Amino acid sequence: MIHPTAVIHPSAQLHPTVRVGAYSVIGEGVQVGRDTTIEPHVVVDGHTEIGERNHIFPGAAIGLEPQDLKYDGAPSGVKIGNDNRIREYVTVNRATRAGETTYIGNENLLMAYAHIAHNCTIEDRVVITNAVELAGHVRVESGARVGGVVGVHQFVHIGELSMVGGMSRIDRDVPPYMLVEGNPSRVRALNQVGLKRAGLVETDDGRAFKVLKKAFRLLYRSQLTLEEALQQLDLLPDTPQLQHLQQFLYCSMQPGRRGPIAGRRRIADGS
Repeated sequence: MIHPTAVIHPSAQLHPTVRVGAYSVIGEGVQVGRDTTIEPHVVVDGHTEIGERNHIFPGAAIGLEPQDLKYDGAPSGVKIGNDNRIREYVTVNRATRAGETTYIGNENLLMAYAHIAHNCTIEDRVVITNAVELAGHVRVESGARVGGVVGVHQFVHIGELSMVGGMSRIDRDVPPYMLVEGNPSRVRALNQVGLKRAGLVETDDGRAFKVLKKAFRLLYRSQLTLEEALQQLDLLPDTPQLQHLQQFLYCSMQPGRRGPIAGRRRIADGS
């Protein structure tokens, strides 16, 4: 299961079913779960915990020191769940401060050359496409898709089942269920393809989907301010998706947050 040229620290904990390819290096504080495959020329270091049935492709570097000038050698970590595919030359840095963690959940696809910086959180069933760069403390909620060669500013949140178009600049929060694209980026439409793939069109006669379409029109196609539109959302039929969208936007507008990305209608009035 382990190639003779691989270097495994004696204190590393690898399940007997783990496969490690040629010239890979596994550090002292690493734990790797059942049926995980680590291809050749991979480096896994630091306090890194990797779950079951993950596939890590050649050249990936996981758990190395963060690219953060505040890092002082503290024992921070990386935690990766189950059933993830981490493609060639992906980098996942450990967190900055002691006891903190860079977290990747379950069933995610991180395509080649993506960078996941310190203290990021990637939830479940997320697709991070080629050459995406996530700065520190970025959070990506479940089911989101981030297109190729996208740069994401530190502390940005990307909402559930949203879609970020390729080569966009993301410097504010991406609302759940929306399609965002451009430089500067704008909310362009409801992410209908993603919502259909998630089954919201068929569930309960499409009630959740229809409510989100009405919410989109209020938020991004009406003449209401964002605050006024949020108040109007209270008049729509209550669904879990609408509740999450409202909570996300309210949190994004709090002091210290980056604020939500604007819609196309805000270009005309200059706001």
